Amino acid sequence: MNLHQEKTRQLTCIALILTTIFTALYYMPKASASMAIITIDPQTAKVGTLVSVTANVTTNNGTYAIFFDDLFISNGTAAGQYAITNITVPDAKFGAHYITIKDVATGENATKLFSVSTGYYLNISGPERIQEGTSMPIIVNMTGGDTTTTQTANVTVIAPTSITYTKMVDIPLTATGNGTKTLNYPTDFSTDANTSFVGDYRILFNSTFATKTFKAGLTDAAEYHRNQTVNIKAAYEPNENVTLTIKGNGIDYLTVNVTDPTGIVSYDWTVPINASMGSYQVTATSTSGFTTKTPADNQNFTLPGYAINFTAQNLAGEPVQSIEIKGYEGSKLVTSPTTTASDGKAVLNLELGEFTVKAYYNPQTLVSETTLTVTNTIATTITCNLTNIRIQVASVVNDAQINIPFAGILLLQDNSTYATDINGTATIHSLPPNATYSMNLTRYGAVFNTTTITNLLVNNEPTGWYDIKVNCPTSNLQVTVTKANGQTFNNAIVTAQELLGAPHYEGTTNQDGTITFNPVFGKYRIQVFDANRILLNETTIDMFTNQNTTVSCQLYGLTVTIQVVDYFGQGISNINVKLQGEKQQATTRTTQGDGTATFDNIIGGQLQATLYMSGSSDPVEARNFPVQNSTTLQIKLAKYVTLAGMLIETNQFAIIIIIIIAALLVIVMEIRRRMRIKTTKNETVSSDK
Repeated sequence: MNLHQEKTRQLTCIALILTTIFTALYYMPKASASMAIITIDPQTAKVGTLVSVTANVTTNNGTYAIFFDDLFISNGTAAGQYAITNITVPDAKFGAHYITIKDVATGENATKLFSVSTGYYLNISGPERIQEGTSMPIIVNMTGGDTTTTQTANVTVIAPTSITYTKMVDIPLTATGNGTKTLNYPTDFSTDANTSFVGDYRILFNSTFATKTFKAGLTDAAEYHRNQTVNIKAAYEPNENVTLTIKGNGIDYLTVNVTDPTGIVSYDWTVPINASMGSYQVTATSTSGFTTKTPADNQNFTLPGYAINFTAQNLAGEPVQSIEIKGYEGSKLVTSPTTTASDGKAVLNLELGEFTVKAYYNPQTLVSETTLTVTNTIATTITCNLTNIRIQVASVVNDAQINIPFAGILLLQDNSTYATDINGTATIHSLPPNATYSMNLTRYGAVFNTTTITNLLVNNEPTGWYDIKVNCPTSNLQVTVTKANGQTFNNAIVTAQELLGAPHYEGTTNQDGTITFNPVFGKYRIQVFDANRILLNETTIDMFTNQNTTVSCQLYGLTVTIQVVDYFGQGISNINVKLQGEKQQATTRTTQGDGTATFDNIIGGQLQATLYMSGSSDPVEARNFPVQNSTTLQIKLAKYVTLAGMLIETNQFAIIIIIIIAALLVIVMEIRRRMRIKTTKNETVSSDK
């Protein structure tokens, strides 16, 4: 085998190896995220706790399932290959468990350890308040308990006397570690355990695992209403003489003596129909001296009244704020007043019975009085003798009414301010009708009207709305318009626009350049336009009195001459010149024999002159000029030269000159040649002779 064949064989082997590698790589399974639980937070928790599980799944956007041990919990859909979900720890015994996530499509799964901790709970059956001498059911509950050992609960009750009573109970657990035990205090505790004292009884589960509190008192409720029965119980020795005393607002030391063979004295007291709202105190004491209690048998209860939900409204049916509502029983104020909020609502508590309810606009102005029979919580409306003032501000111009927006109104009684809306209307809400009101009407802080109203009555009766109309005065405005150099500007269009939106006036100046308006009280923007509605100038003026003003349009009425010259400064005729500007409409003139085109009544500013050859639409030159007064502007067309009345391009003219010079040179050279020939001939002839 020669060297060439050996190299060919080696290259063939290398190519075969590379082909095999690339083929294997191409058909190799693509990498995917492996199943894994990334975090469980928290990793240890009680039954019922919400736990966050974060994991990777194999299938992109695939469905996954969550299991707690073998118990299915929930399904979910991955975001890409990322899953995050919350699960609630199910019933399970104390110790280690597994949380598993399974990819539903592939069947792959991942598992992570999780620990269940024991939960300890206390509760009571029934109300959290009992009477002396009665028992309280106590419920002891455990979740996630250790099923391998007997669970014992140490239930402790600390009485208001600070004496501790303890009961040890076994709690039977289910297979999942749940257990519940109910016992009664004091019957299931030691023989001296009791509920004979007023105050808080604190329950402890194994000292610190869980706590709960209930109360013992003398009455069967903490709140009562008139005509309801207050049941009083107190724990003393059998047949011991006990004095019960009730005192409170309007009741001074109602005292009764009771005894009972069981030691649990009881008495029913009916709340009098005239009892006042407020706090009452019940006291029980032994008159025989057998029993002395610490803490003493003292307990409060209240007559809160029924919540009466009032809505105050004016005669127009609108809610009224800051109305003070008072409740009277006879002539006696029975509760603290309440004040309505922005929605007109307020709550006043009244007891069972008949009451007079009064509403005050201020401490001195009674605006409503009604009788109310209270049997329960109710909602009611109080209609207050309050009227709305609706003010229309307008002006009549050329027999047409113009409504005036944004007119200020100052109510002098309380210095409150208002303003008319876009329709020229303002409303002052909820005023007592039988009063005198004064108000100043203004625009831009200047007073144009003072109005006084003695009574807000219609046909001598108060009503929801009292309408008044206020005229906004007009004044005389003369506008003189001038153009350039103070010339009179007749037929100029002049507008006067009130700055707050209305009214609007328009007209044209007369031969003297003047125009007269009768604008409504206010501030105006005066604008001047030419016949093409091009704005020439503007100014602002206060129209609180008659005014004369001049608007100068210095840039209007200018004479602008454009002179077009050639390379040598000679005027070029028959050039079309188009002149236009920011405000100047395009106008065209043709240059005369001296190359000038004159434009009259031009509006100055930044102007542009565009030049066109006669019969052509393609511009040959364009120039911009700032023009502030009448002037002549020269434009040189250096590209052209006027020759014998004809316009030719400068380069053509140069060629002609070169040709002429070349021709002259040829002629001169020819003349000289011929002269040399002639001289030579002459010399030859002379020599021959």
